Amino acid sequence: GDHGCEYMTGGKVVVLGRTGRNFAAGMSGGIAYVYDPNAELPGRLNTDMVELDSFDDFDGDDISWLRGILAAHAEATDSAPAQAILADWETHRHHFVKVMPRDYRRVLAAVAEAKASGADPNEAIMAAAHG
Repeated sequence: GDHGCEYMTGGKVVVLGRTGRNFAAGMSGGIAYVYDPNAELPGRLNTDMVELDSFDDFDGDDISWLRGILAAHAEATDSAPAQAILADWETHRHHFVKVMPRDYRRVLAAVAEAKASGADPNEAIMAAAHG
């Protein structure tokens, strides 16, 4: 529909079909991975709260999670789109983009930094939420 991931507050979603206009309006948390072979999403994305990352910006966790969830989806549902993507993963993976709220990204980075330095992650969350 027109308002996919509207008001999403957490979790992860994978979109294998086309999005409508106003995708991610009010999205304050979570991550959306969108298969966008025709590069249509930038013109349909509500960028008030989110940023768009290309596949080249994905980290190893993004890539392994995405491939794993696609494989599970293909196995459970016989999804033709998932099967086609997995059959030529090296080509199709570059058509995925990641939609992520700016504030959520900032909070995740603060938590990671707090854990690495031995600081309290809860305090880091509060500081990031007010920053």
